[in-house]
Amino acid sequence: MKTLVTGTAGFIGYHLTRRLAERGDQVVGLDNINDYYDVGVKHGRLRELGLAVPEAGAGDNERGNGGGYGGGAHELVTSSTYPNLRFVRIDLEDKEGLRELFAAERFDRVVSLAAQAGVRYSLTHPDTYISSNIQGFLNVLEAVREHPVEHLVYASSSSVYGIDKLMPFGESGAADHPASLYAVSKRSNELMAHSYSHLYGIPTTGLRFFTVYGPWGRPDMALFLFTKAMLERKPIDVFNYGEMQRDFTYVDDIVEGIVRVTDRVPRGDPAWDGRQSGVGPAPARVYNIGNGAPVRLMDFIEAIEAELGVKAEKNMLPIQPGDVPATWADCSALERDTGYRPSTDVRDGIRAFVKWYRGFYQV
Repeated sequence: MKTLVTGTAGFIGYHLTRRLAERGDQVVGLDNINDYYDVGVKHGRLRELGLAVPEAGAGDNERGNGGGYGGGAHELVTSSTYPNLRFVRIDLEDKEGLRELFAAERFDRVVSLAAQAGVRYSLTHPDTYISSNIQGFLNVLEAVREHPVEHLVYASSSSVYGIDKLMPFGESGAADHPASLYAVSKRSNELMAHSYSHLYGIPTTGLRFFTVYGPWGRPDMALFLFTKAMLERKPIDVFNYGEMQRDFTYVDDIVEGIVRVTDRVPRGDPAWDGRQSGVGPAPARVYNIGNGAPVRLMDFIEAIEAELGVKAEKNMLPIQPGDVPATWADCSALERDTGYRPSTDVRDGIRAFVKWYRGFYQV
């Protein structure tokens, strides 16, 4: 089985790529290694995968190289740890480079995790979300249409539920009250994928991730920010005066869910007549992947304090534009179809992250 994983230098992409390589799949990882956050973390992940990827050259910009597949920085690099893993640096906005990669490699499956992340960043850089998350994902869909694969799995987000208050959030909900352009881009991906499933018979599955955390996590996310600030004896910003709730989901649970879903190719229901909810005729699915147990932000902070042995100084602030007060995943559809439900306790996940953080930064 040959699988393309986009976003391999990213948080979830790194963990998924390692899992697939360790189980023996032929894997091609792809990333543009942009500088939305510390590229040192991204290159650290790649080194853990045995991938010696050159730093960007003087002619590169922050969103990746130009040029076509197979030239310069677009050469495939083979892992020194996993001989079945190769990596290529391409931006999803490089339509021709992506098409040439698909034509040359003939993938069986694609897991598309590459995207511009971050809710608050979308308030100040909206164009980035259209070019990366909309145009970039369209280029993936077009590449899959021209070079068919068994299954396209892609990252969506719990953000699509927006300001909806009927919880736990279920996939059958409307998800039509987004609170940020990031959420809009992810909901758009779901609709785009469904249309390609309907028009071209491409099996697609979208995964709505709920607040993923764990080792090698993103530096712009709460656990990373809080840990860094506490160890440096600096105050932390606590939004909505600590009255936030999040369905924190450990990264290994996310990866297990991705693997199980990827191995299960969706099929449409030819008997569906459009007058009831449920699976339609297109081979398309959307699943929540969350822990199914929302945690109060103050309890989350207390767990970090306990693990670090540090009491945090807190700046209590109002809720930020684009944020929502609470998330809570109904994962019954995932459990019904795959037999899997995430279950890692948040204290265990925080302990694993802190151990990684102290080792990576030597603190």
